[in-house]
Amino acid sequence: MRLYPAIDIKNGQCVRLRQGVFDDTTVYANEPFQVAKEFEADGAKFLHIVDLDGALRGMGANDEALAKIIEHVNIPLEIGGGIRTMQDIEHRLNMGVSRVILGTKAVESPAFVKEAVTAFGADKIVIGIDAKDGLVAIKGWETISNVDAVTLALSMKELGVKTIIYTDISKDGMLCGPNFAQTARMVETTGMDIVASGGVSCMDDLIQLEKIGVEGAILGKAIYEKRVDLKEAAGRFE
Repeated sequence: MRLYPAIDIKNGQCVRLRQGVFDDTTVYANEPFQVAKEFEADGAKFLHIVDLDGALRGMGANDEALAKIIEHVNIPLEIGGGIRTMQDIEHRLNMGVSRVILGTKAVESPAFVKEAVTAFGADKIVIGIDAKDGLVAIKGWETISNVDAVTLALSMKELGVKTIIYTDISKDGMLCGPNFAQTARMVETTGMDIVASGGVSCMDDLIQLEKIGVEGAILGKAIYEKRVDLKEAAGRFE
């Protein structure tokens, strides 16, 4: 199971939200690239970056911070938030991002997902499915759709997508444990590479996710609040 330490960027700073609420923000660092360097030093093999401003505005908003991260680390990273066009994807890949995450656009335009997978390859395109009570949230988690998360994942599989990042919003930033039941349902029903996100609070949570069979787990607040030692976890799971 691969670990994905998370760096959420808002106004150029490294922050964490609680349950996806943009006004409930904790700033952990003014320079996200410094956090990225620390994660790499602790054994991280892949970074998960979210442009929170981009997710809300529908366009990239933190390119300067992203470029600094890419410049200062030697491990691959993925980014999501505000990626809505083929040009957006190409721009980030050209910056040096290893793969991009499509969220809102995947719900609104499956045809776009197919076009992106065809143009850039399944290894470059990841679908982020953020859900609350099993229903998909879009537009920076501000809107809950009537689309079932597993149904959406299966439709993405038909388009050639291999990897899904599954986030339970109600768990995100709460340090209360992931939604194991829904994550297991996603893994078992789709047979895709599922990256679990939201709620990880301790090593036991990671062990349970490994048993479920996820491809990876995103670690956010648990690292920042010292609930999980990244160096220890990287040695255990990689």
